[in-house]
Amino acid sequence: MCKLLSGRLEVSMVFQDDCCSALMDIQPVNPGHVLVVPNRHAPDLASLKAEEGAQIFRVAHRLAAALRSGVVRCEGVNFFLADGEAAGQEVFHVHLHVFPRYFRDGFRLVLPPTYSQKSNRKELDALAEKIRSAL
Repeated sequence: MCKLLSGRLEVSMVFQDDCCSALMDIQPVNPGHVLVVPNRHAPDLASLKAEEGAQIFRVAHRLAAALRSGVVRCEGVNFFLADGEAAGQEVFHVHLHVFPRYFRDGFRLVLPPTYSQKSNRKELDALAEKIRSAL
């Protein structure tokens, strides 16, 4: 990602400001797939400054509206950010995928078999308290 941002590799830039850049993904899920990345190297979310994260989402929000404006086939939009190898991160520079979706486009998430099981409310409340305490 740093090589793209520095100009050492070819890039199709959509947007750039002092904080972040938005560029076309070279392996798109669908035409119009854009990556929003901080200009400063940040390998994971913990390395990202709060304002950088906020600006990345603001830019992604604007991109979603642009995609839905009719410039590409777009009946919905997905945001995807993998934080850490266990989450599927392969490029260790934070990047938020913004990609247009349409019915029967072939993209899907594969959910675990346990997904259909409802969680116990007491367990959810206890976990919520643990997370609140960690904020």
